[in-house]
Amino acid sequence: MLRAMVVHHAPWREIDPVVGYHLLALRSAVFVVEQDCVYLDADGRDVEPAAVQWWVTDADRVVACLRVLDEPAGVRRIGRVVTASVARGRGLAGQLMAAVLADDPGREFVLSAQEHLTGWYAGFGFVAEGEPYVEDGIPHRAMRRPARPGDGLTPGAGFSA
Repeated sequence: MLRAMVVHHAPWREIDPVVGYHLLALRSAVFVVEQDCVYLDADGRDVEPAAVQWWVTDADRVVACLRVLDEPAGVRRIGRVVTASVARGRGLAGQLMAAVLADDPGREFVLSAQEHLTGWYAGFGFVAEGEPYVEDGIPHRAMRRPARPGDGLTPGAGFSA
């Protein structure tokens, strides 16, 4: 049973090595093993100076995470959004998304969504751009959320991933 969830965020250099291990292990368990996509998750972007890791813990266990990266022209990229299989359906990814967007409301965000999640991301104000494409055998769609200063986004009933 999950207890009180705590949202954390920090650049990689400030993360305890054990937590960092659990972040990478969760991402690999879902993206590489569960989704059967053989790729190098540790792509070098996690350690960029402006990269920020966001995660939710249940006691000392990482149960959901994502990362935020800087892109050109001041745009921020949300990626690697993942929830452990034992914690799905509790709105943890939605809590992380809402926290990230509320933390930097004046910024434009982009992401690459798995096609079946575009409606979920639309609930956070993201709009699909261009044509769908296949990445690692999974249909994806580029999405963008314009800067919305002071929108005070908070997760609602629609944010249940």
